[in-house]
Amino acid sequence: MSYADKVFIEMCRDILENGTSTEGEKVRPHWPDGTPAYTIKKFGVVNRYDLSKEFPIMTLRRTALKLATDEVLWIWQKKSDNIRDLNSHIWDEWADADGSIGKAYGYQLGVKHQYREGMMDQVDRVIYDLKNNPFSRRILTNLYVHQDLHEMNLYPCAYSMTFNVTQKKGDEKLTLNAILNQRSQDVLTANNWNVVQYAVLMHMLAQVCDMRVGELVHVVADAHIYDRHIPIIRELITREPKPAPVFWLNPEIHDFYQFTKDDVRVENYVTGEQIRDIPIAI
Repeated sequence: MSYADKVFIEMCRDILENGTSTEGEKVRPHWPDGTPAYTIKKFGVVNRYDLSKEFPIMTLRRTALKLATDEVLWIWQKKSDNIRDLNSHIWDEWADADGSIGKAYGYQLGVKHQYREGMMDQVDRVIYDLKNNPFSRRILTNLYVHQDLHEMNLYPCAYSMTFNVTQKKGDEKLTLNAILNQRSQDVLTANNWNVVQYAVLMHMLAQVCDMRVGELVHVVADAHIYDRHIPIIRELITREPKPAPVFWLNPEIHDFYQFTKDDVRVENYVTGEQIRDIPIAI
């Protein structure tokens, strides 16, 4: 069984059995027909994935690895806030007529700041510290910039990555670990998508910095299942999980800005039937 499937099944069961409902509350999200989108939610979900043992892509249904990678590179590499730089339509609902989602996500990572070592944006600062000061406890990014929230079409959900480097006894290479902090998550549509994205990002950064990849810890403040997703989730977690596939990252790339979605793949990826036309709350 894929470990990612095990985590997903246990998390969903816990939310459904022990979560709290927002039904009757004044909620912001709504369905395209205008109906309020209520949820069952759990506060403070924490999942851990050891990337050195297994790539955390679920097999209960297919997660589109290349599209997930394209989006994380849109944010972290292109540092873009425009959907015209993205090869999917997942952000269309939040884009304006010019394709912009406002000062969100990639925009924030691309803002340059003055450091003692010179002008750098957040991504370049992370790479600089991982290469030059790897045991620092200050290697992190933050997208939740309060003075710019009014110019974001959607507040960041996955808003912070904190990197921490360790060294295993007897190993000359360092190990890269990270915590992904998320304020809110639609479990059906986004949970494994986000896990896969940041697992790919960690593999890329580890390779660029000549490190081994270690643990990804995923912290979600509000992990929720929407009311119209409940029957889909109930069916999904009854499926038979398959073995985890093998992750491949192009070993020839050693510059983070040279990676593309075609530099990743999973081998022997067998999954359950894909779920089509999932309703999306907006």
